[in-house]
Amino acid sequence: MAVDYPYFLVNYKIYDGTAGDGGLRLARTVEEVAEETGASFVVAPQTPDLSRIAEKVSLPVFAQSVDASDTGRGNGSVALPTVAEVGGGGVIINHPESRDTLDDIAETVSLCDDHGLESVVCVDSVEMGRAVLAFEPDCLLFEKPGDIETGRSVVRTHPERVESFVEAVEASEPRTRVLVGGGISDAADVERALELGADAAGAASAFVEADDRRAWLYEVADALVGADAGARGV
Repeated sequence: MAVDYPYFLVNYKIYDGTAGDGGLRLARTVEEVAEETGASFVVAPQTPDLSRIAEKVSLPVFAQSVDASDTGRGNGSVALPTVAEVGGGGVIINHPESRDTLDDIAETVSLCDDHGLESVVCVDSVEMGRAVLAFEPDCLLFEKPGDIETGRSVVRTHPERVESFVEAVEASEPRTRVLVGGGISDAADVERALELGADAAGAASAFVEADDRRAWLYEVADALVGADAGARGV
């Protein structure tokens, strides 16, 4: 499934209430907001629910992590071709909570390309970004691991780092997009990320822990739609 930019990535991780029926309800809420506003959202559910959610909603559904392997031996592993087979639209690679080696990143990005999946590789510096760009991923997810779950995003604390990162990606591999995560807590952060040149943003705890998740999503949707309209000169 093609991913429309700018988008917002809702990552469930393994928070309470995001598995089974709860995870499906969350995905349907995100889907409803996307349909009502025209904003683009992606969900990354818990791995056992990926197939079910991909079947039940029209949103792109990303795997939170995969193993750098094709089908075959590998008891308990998540093979990337399986993600494609069950309707996944992309894969998050090298998340700070599930690190990969450079060799694994290279292999997984290549497999994503072979199977038509969006490859989103997490990096925490311009230097790491440049190394990963050699593999030609679809998107780099730029975040400071220390910002995760803090509500203290780099777009507020060090916006110049986001601008420098975006400029480095554009200079090295213009086809690769940039997603900003780590501490994104509200629509204002999303708006800042896009103003700084990012193509997408994402969060986990800010959405899961929001008092009114639907209202939170509507605010994020407004930021996405406004940025898209501005980019098109509307």
